[in-house]
Amino acid sequence: MKKRALTILHQAHSTPGHVGAALTARGYVLEHCCPNLGDTLPTVLDDYDALVVFGGPQSANDDHLPGIRAELDWLERHALGCGKPLLGICLGAQQIARVLGARVYAHDGGHAEIGYHEVVPTAAGTGFLDAPTMFYQWHAETFDIPHGAVHLASGELFDAQAYRYGRRVYGIEFHPEMTRAMIERWSTSEIGRERIAHHGAPDCTRQLADFARYAAASERWLDGFLDTLLLAPADD
Repeated sequence: MKKRALTILHQAHSTPGHVGAALTARGYVLEHCCPNLGDTLPTVLDDYDALVVFGGPQSANDDHLPGIRAELDWLERHALGCGKPLLGICLGAQQIARVLGARVYAHDGGHAEIGYHEVVPTAAGTGFLDAPTMFYQWHAETFDIPHGAVHLASGELFDAQAYRYGRRVYGIEFHPEMTRAMIERWSTSEIGRERIAHHGAPDCTRQLADFARYAAASERWLDGFLDTLLLAPADD
């Protein structure tokens, strides 16, 4: 019987990228859900083997958006306690952190991370990330590490890059799902170009050159993370 993964996306054109491809290669059938477009999140999760909440342009503090409010409620009432592997990426990590009582906020200096930035394992995170690695980033907000969670990775501008809560819940600020096409779309859209210009971030040409340089290491990390941590059998 095929395994099933529920992926929470945030825009009509959003895709799960390399994360989706890696799950599919491991025998998972992907079921996409986009509450921001009116989809209803399942409240019975017994038939799912993994849950992934991806990034998006919204904020985890956007309570006025019905889709974000629905995701926060779903995380609190259903996903966090279901015992299934749960991964939050960027916005997803921020939403999980907020539901766990942590603060989500903009950088005090107004900084953003756009393009490839180095992520470094903490003392507690060497089993999560074995060496400093360049990962794709696109965010201006960050989060405090939730109480009771383990801080796994940090960065120069944004300290909270990854955490684990319990044994099966992970939040990461960076984007291991990126494909070349996704970088082109994000960095050449009208909003993307405005954000790049505002923050003095690398343009599309530089980002694609960095993708060619760093994507293989990011994908190797993703493979190891899925196989040895997120999707590994629980020690029940």
